[in-house]
Amino acid sequence: MGTQTLLCLLMITGTCLRCTLALAQNQEAKLLSHLMENYNRELRPAEKEGDIIDVRIKLILTNLIYLNERDEALKTNVWIDMKWTDYRLAWKPEDFDGLKVLRVPSKMVWLPDIVLENNIDGKFEVTLYVNLLIHSNGFIHWLPPAIYRSTCSVIVAYFPFDWQNCTMVFRSQTYSAHEVQLLLAVEEGRTIEWIVIEKADFTENGEWAIKHRPAKKVLNRHLTPDDVNYQEIVFYLIIQRKPLFYIINIIVPCVLISFIGVLTYFLPAKAGGQKCTFSINILLAQTVFLILIAKKVPETSQAVPLISKYITFLIVVTIVIVGSAVVVLNISLRTPNTHSMSNMVKEVFLNLIPRALGMHLRHDMMPTWPEPIIRRRSSLDLMVKAEEYILRQARTELMFQKQKERDGLIKDILQIIGSSLENGRSQDLYYSLMHAAPEIRACVEACNYIAKAKQEQSEFDKENEEWILVGRVIDRVCFVVISCVLIFVTTGIFVAAHFNQAPLHPFPGDPKKYLP
Repeated sequence: MGTQTLLCLLMITGTCLRCTLALAQNQEAKLLSHLMENYNRELRPAEKEGDIIDVRIKLILTNLIYLNERDEALKTNVWIDMKWTDYRLAWKPEDFDGLKVLRVPSKMVWLPDIVLENNIDGKFEVTLYVNLLIHSNGFIHWLPPAIYRSTCSVIVAYFPFDWQNCTMVFRSQTYSAHEVQLLLAVEEGRTIEWIVIEKADFTENGEWAIKHRPAKKVLNRHLTPDDVNYQEIVFYLIIQRKPLFYIINIIVPCVLISFIGVLTYFLPAKAGGQKCTFSINILLAQTVFLILIAKKVPETSQAVPLISKYITFLIVVTIVIVGSAVVVLNISLRTPNTHSMSNMVKEVFLNLIPRALGMHLRHDMMPTWPEPIIRRRSSLDLMVKAEEYILRQARTELMFQKQKERDGLIKDILQIIGSSLENGRSQDLYYSLMHAAPEIRACVEACNYIAKAKQEQSEFDKENEEWILVGRVIDRVCFVVISCVLIFVTTGIFVAAHFNQAPLHPFPGDPKKYLP
């Protein structure tokens, strides 16, 4: 019995609910039929002549999709909250079983014809014409979604450390200010002077951070209220770029490549071909980065991006490195046969500059030719006695007559040498040897020629090494100058980029923050 009773109660309850829903649906249909009777959606809902329809607008941002710098287009996903009153759509709730809210297709009623003025793709309207809510007093609430591509003038002077001020301008294309008045929405007695962002529904953009999002009603004072362009609601999006992607993928590689290019100055001065090849390879790599940046920024001549200026500077530095390598190669390969080094050049490049830079250079790269050693008389007597001992052939005097003549000749020579050594002058020794015998004189002349040739070769090599040292000093000077310039400019670029931040207040001179 209990189960059957319960089933009967459930059936009765379900039947009552279906009847209630059917009655409610019948009431909505009845109300809609009542409201649409003799309703003309093309006419403005003005109760009497001169009435102005107030349309309040609020913008809800759900996603900042992207900012295309090259096309200068901002793509956003928004909800447009619009409210106004249509006296023709009012009813008494008690006449329709207490029904206070009615959902009606938006294309069945009058719309204020508010569109995005600065769109870039020709889509002025919303994405979806959703139903609107009509209250019993004629108050209408419409919240359609839209994906807009609006124009945004991109300032590329500090790219990629820039911030942009993008706007979304809403305006009625049909009605003037005497017919429809555009106002910002009011909630709880407070005007909503900002773009609403609900954290639960908002999707953060990976490249841009929203700094300010004010909203204003702008009146074009140079026009009259009868002009449809006299009034507009402007929503501002002041966004700051997140430059980490560009720092990691472009700036850091460019800086590292450039500082590696400076190491070209540590290659030997004679390695001119390798230095030029290395520098040109770096130049090509920097050109590739410059092309990548050119494809990203808009084609404008109003300003040059900061990163383009920096990469251009690096290219100029690399060209200077190539030019200096050519100059150093020209100097280091000079010889005394083609160029003569002046004393001023020696003093500046081999004395003053190396001392200033702390370089350690050997001014005399080749050893001096040793002077003849002056022997003493005692050593000469020992040599004479040794010679007499060696050449003494007592038993063979008749057989080796020529040997005796040679013995006498050598003795005479040794006596001449001894007398020359007693005077202590090498020139007397050479003169005595020249008059000693023709063979010895020829030998002395050959020795003098070899000594002179060796001395000339030493002087030639020394001056040639001096030219190489001059090239090395120029390399070191260029390294110090280029390194200082690179460090100074790189630091200045990053300091200037660091201070290019979005302003503390959205409008200059207006301390109001336009935040909830």
